[in-house]
Amino acid sequence: MTTRAITHESTTWIDIIHPSAEDVAALQRRYPHFHPLNLEDIRSPIERPKLDQDDDYLFLVMHFPLWDARDELSRPSEVDFFLGSDYVVTVHNGALKPLVAAFERCRADEDAREELLGSGANHLFHALIDQLVDYIFPILNKVDRRVHAIEDALFESNAKRVIQEIAFLRRDIISLRRIIRGQIPIILQLETCDHPILHEDMEEYFGDIADHLFKLRDIADENFEIINSFADTADTLAGYRINEVMRILTVISVIMLPLTLISSIYGMNINLPFADDPRAFTMAAGIMFLIVILMLAWFRKRHWL
Repeated sequence: MTTRAITHESTTWIDIIHPSAEDVAALQRRYPHFHPLNLEDIRSPIERPKLDQDDDYLFLVMHFPLWDARDELSRPSEVDFFLGSDYVVTVHNGALKPLVAAFERCRADEDAREELLGSGANHLFHALIDQLVDYIFPILNKVDRRVHAIEDALFESNAKRVIQEIAFLRRDIISLRRIIRGQIPIILQLETCDHPILHEDMEEYFGDIADHLFKLRDIADENFEIINSFADTADTLAGYRINEVMRILTVISVIMLPLTLISSIYGMNINLPFADDPRAFTMAAGIMFLIVILMLAWFRKRHWL
């Protein structure tokens, strides 16, 4: 069993990590009014964010970013909430630090229990969502630091590494934007929700969370625009460097063309001017060197070098 519970005064917080069939069955026995579809949803790891309203409770599915160090990507981690008049049930995979830390604090500290559970289930429900939303800010701060690091390295010679970092960071930002945008409609629904479970004064509190999400969305959008501009700049610099290399190689090829022509002519097995002269090699080499000097001077005059 992975079900844990804390009760303080009249409020109960039930926390379920990696719910098993036994956990779901025990939850159903404790709260028989929970809809079977909602109980089925808490065992599915791929539910989309949503808010279901029942006569006696609210059921929420929300996603919050979780860093995957192996793939260098923020992945959505699902948290399911049941909110009743005197209880809150949270179901998750145990990877979100704010949720785990809040439960451990409540279990170990009487003051923490009073702070989170002492004002009722509505306050606990809001506090948990607020902490999870605020936890996204440090993640975006880390993205900001990566953006600044790429900006500093953008004009380095190691273009391959910079382009690779831009690609990884852009993928991470796209994932963060998708996660953040998916939570905004849920919080806006809570802000305007007319349900007897939610107290009227909670509208302002959920409005504050919505403001935080809008700010997070704006930060993510700004980072996305910046990283796209970095990608365009990196492509331009890479193209410029390729053009520089191609220009040098073209100049070398053009210079070698008359030299190859001369050496090919004098490699023919026929009588040629100065062929029997003992100074023929020196003369041919001198002519080739003179051609190289004249061509380089011409290229310099034309600003091709």
